[in-house]
Amino acid sequence: MKRSRFSEEQIIGILKEHQAGLGAKELCRKHGVSDATCYKWRSKYGGMEVSDAKKLKALEAENAKLKKLLAEQMMDVSTLKEMLGKTFEDVAISAIGPRTMDA
Repeated sequence: MKRSRFSEEQIIGILKEHQAGLGAKELCRKHGVSDATCYKWRSKYGGMEVSDAKKLKALEAENAKLKKLLAEQMMDVSTLKEMLGKTFEDVAISAIGPRTMDA
């Protein structure tokens, strides 16, 4: 993901200028960003304070970490199930012998 040239604090400051009455087009032109970027910022950070943005960033990082841990655990469970299934098949074959079609 591309890193923004503006920090969350700067983005919130820019959005506060918009709330103070500066038009969206002038705001974008002043800071050298596209209209789409301004609207994206507004949808993500609109109405936030700097402390809220820091909390959001920390929560997003924690969420990514937890998703990675969950994926690793799911892989472990899948591997263990696969190994357990093979073990039971091996035990069953050795206990009852190979099946024949004589019956």
